[in-house]
This record gives sequence, structure tokens and C-alpha cells, in this order.
Amino acid sequence: MAERKRGIFGAVRAVKQRAQSVARLQVQLALLEVKQKLVKIGIGVGLGFVAVLFLLYAVGFLFAAGAVGLSHAVPLWAALLIVGGVLLLLTLILLLVAARLLRSNAPPVPEKAIEEARLTTETVKSHAG
Repeated sequence: MAERKRGIFGAVRAVKQRAQSVARLQVQLALLEVKQKLVKIGIGVGLGFVAVLFLLYAVGFLFAAGAVGLSHAVPLWAALLIVGGVLLLLTLILLLVAARLLRSNAPPVPEKAIEEARLTTETVKSHAG
């Protein structure tokens, strides 16, 4: 009878240790997933900042082009307008990439870890009962 009790207590102890191990792994998974999403959000914010900087330069070039166009011959202001247009195009591309990164990774919820925890809970419940 004493051997049977040790076996039961040993089994309970093993289940407890495995459950703690699974919980630690799920926390690590959640932290890793949040970290990855925060990095992508940071990149998106950085690209958005660069896009705003390009927009400021583009507006400056467009104003310069208008001023030069009024006072000088066509080739100079045409060149400035082309540069301003290219900067606006770059701004649009960067803003679209930044918006896609921000939209796909916000809020930084560890979806995979939550799903794994749900599946683990269901498995434990189905085997316990």
C-alpha cells in the first residue's frame, strides 16, 4: 500500500512539473511573439517618420520649383518639379509600407501563444475528465 501511495504522489508531482514546464514555455512563446510584433511596429513607425521627412523635402522642392518657374526659364523649374514628384512618389510608397506593417502587427497580442494555451487547456480538461 505504501508503494502505491508513493507512485500516486510521484505521478502527481510529475504532472505538476510538466504543467509548470508547459506554462513557462507558453510565457516564453508569448514574449517572443510580442517582441517580434513590436520590432515590426517600430520599423513601421521609422518608415513613417522617413516618409514624413521626404514629404517635407518634397513640399520644399515644389515651392522652390514654383518660385523658380515664375522667374526663370522652363528647364530649371521642370527639373525641380521632377525631383519634387519623385520625392512625393517615394513618400507615398513608404507610407503604404508603413501602414501595412502597422496594421498587420497592431495591437501586439501573442495570438499563437494564446491559441496554444487554449489547446493545452482543452487537452488537459479532456484527459482529466
